[in-house]
Amino acid sequence: MSVSPLQPFGPGLWLADGTEAEVAGFRYPTRAAVVRLGDGGLLVWSPVALSPALREAVAALGEVRRLVAPNSLHHLHLAEWRAAWPSAVLHAAPGLAARRPDLTIDAELDDAPAPAWAAELDQVLVRGNKITTEVVFFHRASGTVLFTDLLQQFPRGWFRGWRALVARLDLMTEPEPAVPRKFRLAFTDRPAARESLRRILDWPAERVVMAHGRPVERDGRAYLARAFGWLMR
Repeated sequence: MSVSPLQPFGPGLWLADGTEAEVAGFRYPTRAAVVRLGDGGLLVWSPVALSPALREAVAALGEVRRLVAPNSLHHLHLAEWRAAWPSAVLHAAPGLAARRPDLTIDAELDDAPAPAWAAELDQVLVRGNKITTEVVFFHRASGTVLFTDLLQQFPRGWFRGWRALVARLDLMTEPEPAVPRKFRLAFTDRPAARESLRRILDWPAERVVMAHGRPVERDGRAYLARAFGWLMR
């Protein structure tokens, strides 16, 4: 029996691990999340490569009505999903429209959840970072926070040679997921970032999911306080 590419992660929430993406010679695992909305449709967060098996599994759940690009770096597979579900509305983080003028972006994400998912998801736009402006989501029913690139973790041995050294120096292979050093240095407006993080730290988080790393499945709120303690001090 084949294993479904969609794995349940809570009521109305599924995760899908995609193919690896290569950035500057570094291989990254990828992950998407699928959320069932109140109208029965689906929201897909950070879409990964759309394999035939994943498309079939998603279609079995329902119709994709919302696509979410949570920062300006996660855009590689949006066109595939738009082609598969042409009526889906594309919501993107600030900065993506300039990076991908070929994509039709229907709405730009901000601090207020769209009416289409306000009952299921809360969100915060994390300001103050020069690399990207990331929108972090909170899935209320499962107590799950969704991060894209601000938290990462790679298993030891994932990288070899000089890449392993760079990954270690960049805090990408810490014992638990951490904010990579390059993103820490890119927080040039720390007061704005702290204001965003305070809202995130107020969420009753139980679990934390990220696009690149193993999910944290317990004590999510305490974990986030540790992960961002360097910024909040």
